[in-house]
Amino acid sequence: MIKLSAIAPQSRILIIGASGGIGQACAIAAGNICGMMNVTMLSRAADGFDITEEASVAEHLNELDGPFDAVLIATGGLAVNGFTPEKSLRSIDPAAFEAQFALNAIGPALVLKYLAKHLPKNRPCLVAALSARVGSIGDNHLGGWISYRAAKAALNQIIKTASIELTRSHPQSICVAIHPGTVRTPLTERYVGDHPAVTPVVAGQNILNVMSNLSPTDTGQFFDWRGDRVDW
Repeated sequence: MIKLSAIAPQSRILIIGASGGIGQACAIAAGNICGMMNVTMLSRAADGFDITEEASVAEHLNELDGPFDAVLIATGGLAVNGFTPEKSLRSIDPAAFEAQFALNAIGPALVLKYLAKHLPKNRPCLVAALSARVGSIGDNHLGGWISYRAAKAALNQIIKTASIELTRSHPQSICVAIHPGTVRTPLTERYVGDHPAVTPVVAGQNILNVMSNLSPTDTGQFFDWRGDRVDW
């Protein structure tokens, strides 16, 4: 298997959501590999980039100077707009579903809509989006967290579909979903409990390691932080 050359010294990498705990750690890890000047970062905090608004996504991506060898969509959230994960069907709130889908599914889809022109067609290129194992339908044995699970499942379908389309125009492309594991950040602290968790720094290194070992034959797949495939 030919390893991906998109994450190597002098590769150009775009990190979307670079102000979040995981996104920032991934940007630092990528900078250590490729040289910080080759890492472009977009975030709401630093750039006013709002992944839930198409006008914002279009404006910021159209202003970029590509091509990029690798793109990581590191946006997302578990508790969105004050809505916490549901414990049962009785807790379903349509507004919570709308907020989850806007951030965790529609947002990444909008990025993919405007991203293809920034990817090289004559060499390997990678697009990865942070998903979550709880978005796996086949791996769901506990229930709960319905809107978050549904939004991440939708994201997985978006990634799978995008991988097929990208292969037609970018034959060496790799488009994947990655589960970063349980990461201890201020936004997840109340939900982690005693579950084994890693720091954003460790998560960033794990994600970059997975991305660095992918090849075009892996496109359209869902991987965890170890590089193992996750059930859709």
